[in-house]
Amino acid sequence: MIGTRRDRSIQIDRTARSWTLADQAYEQVLTLIIEGEFPPGTRLPTEVSLSEQLGVSRPILRQALKRLREDGVVISRQGSGSFVQKQPDRAVLNFAPVGSIADIQRTFEFRSTIEPDAAALAARRWSAQDMVAIKQGLAELDRCIEEGSLGANADEELHVSICAATDNHYYVSARASMKSQILIGMNLARRLTLAASTARLELVQKEHYALVAAIERRDAEEARHLMRQHIENARARVFEGFGKTMGTAQ
Repeated sequence: MIGTRRDRSIQIDRTARSWTLADQAYEQVLTLIIEGEFPPGTRLPTEVSLSEQLGVSRPILRQALKRLREDGVVISRQGSGSFVQKQPDRAVLNFAPVGSIADIQRTFEFRSTIEPDAAALAARRWSAQDMVAIKQGLAELDRCIEEGSLGANADEELHVSICAATDNHYYVSARASMKSQILIGMNLARRLTLAASTARLELVQKEHYALVAAIERRDAEEARHLMRQHIENARARVFEGFGKTMGTAQ
C-alpha cells in the first residue's frame, strides 16, 4: 500500500459498509495530490504503476480516477494519460474525517438532485408560517456570521425549512435519513470558507438570500436554478484552492 506523509491510508475504517476499494483509492490519490506529491500540471503514474502502488486492481483505480475527473481534480488527455488539473486546499485533510470525502461527494450529488425540486415546490406551496420559519433561518445565519461562528447547524435548519415548505413530508424525511452525512459536508464546506475569510461566508449568505427571494416571489424555476447552483458551489468549494477565484461558494 502506498503511504503518505500523514499516513492517512492506515486510518481508514475498513469495516464501514459504505467504504469501498474505489473510495479508498480515490481518497489516497486525492491525498497525494493535496500534499503535493503530484502538483498541478503533472502527469499521474500509469494505471499499472499506480494500481500497484495503491494495492488495487486497475478497474478499481479507473473508478477512482473517474470520480476525480468528475470533481475536476484530474483531466484525461487521450494517448497521454491523466494529469492533475487542480490541487484542493490542504485544509480539506484537516477538516474532513478520514475516509469521508468520497461519501461527502455522494451526499452533494444526492442533494443537487433532490433539493432543487424541493425549492421549486416550496416556491409554489409555501404558507405564511413556512416563510416565517425560512426567514428565521436566514436571521440565524446572519447572527452566526456576525459572531464569526461556523453556522452549519443553522444552515441545515434553513434547508430543512425549505423542504418543509413543499408540503410533502418525503423531502423532509429523505434529508432526515442522512442528516449526519449532510452535516459533515456542510461543516467541511463552511469550515473551508471560513478559513479563507468571513467575507466568503457573506457570499454564501447572499446565495441564501437570493434563493429565499425567488421562493418568496413564487418563482419556481428560478428557485430550482439557484438551489442547484448553491449546492454545486458547495461541492466545488471542497476541491478549489483558496488562491483560485470562484464566483460564489457555500
